[in-house]
Amino acid sequence: MAESAPILHIITPLAHVSPFDVNMAVDAGYGSIAQYSRVKLEEVRDLTQDMMFSRAPQAAPRTGLFIGGKDAALAFDMAAEAKSSIFPPFEISIFPDPAGSFTTAAAMIAKVEQALVKVRPEGLKGARVQIYGATGVVGSVAAAIAAGAGAQVTLVSHRDIAAVEEKARDIKSRFGQEVACAAAASDAEKAALVPQAEVILAAGKAGVQILSQAHLEAATQLIVAADVNAVPPAGIAGIGAHDAAAVLPHGTGIGALAIGNLKYAVQHTLLKRMCETTTPLFIDLPVVFELARTLDA
Repeated sequence: MAESAPILHIITPLAHVSPFDVNMAVDAGYGSIAQYSRVKLEEVRDLTQDMMFSRAPQAAPRTGLFIGGKDAALAFDMAAEAKSSIFPPFEISIFPDPAGSFTTAAAMIAKVEQALVKVRPEGLKGARVQIYGATGVVGSVAAAIAAGAGAQVTLVSHRDIAAVEEKARDIKSRFGQEVACAAAASDAEKAALVPQAEVILAAGKAGVQILSQAHLEAATQLIVAADVNAVPPAGIAGIGAHDAAAVLPHGTGIGALAIGNLKYAVQHTLLKRMCETTTPLFIDLPVVFELARTLDA
């Protein structure tokens, strides 16, 4: 019997599957891609088992399930539901990456870690990290990764503190990691908060400047700042999209496209692994982050 071709099934709770993810899958080697939109959590089990039971066991690992959308918590839940639905010898491969947030957050933290170790050999361990835009899909995932690596993470809300407290409870529930919360809506509140940070991450809405030059001048303990916003103006003043080590009043800055190059390499590599594997893969956050740490991009 001829070897069964790899198939990627992409599910999303949104109205449309992301064209970005489809393009990435094709470039990773998938010739067959099935798309499912408006998928509800309670539908994941039946869909997953339709994917696994319809192919011979030896083809199961190359039957991939990619979980998209824009909600990290829902993607985690969908991935857990899919994983609990499979069993030998029909185990398919599963990869959640809603809005590219898992691979983007992993790339951001990996880039920050690479810069940190040049100044503090312990890297992220014990580093005081403030995350602005922490209620967003990238910010909250970056918080979980950084906390898991030993950082002292503070989620910063630009509104009231309740929004980030909800994210902190979710991180504690899912990963067992404690993160702090703060609110900094005004320039004065930001200026009072940033002097405590050794690392600042900006993961807010595109085209919105979160921290100004004056804020960076107040961040006297800053070692590294990173910004995932590629749309002008920068989320952090003075960091260009292509910057790998922008000179700031204190420390250095990493821009969105420098992070994006690594994010692209991570997602491409993981999709390629799923396309070619002979053993089932479950690609969770630790897997994504460990790969981001090893790739040179």
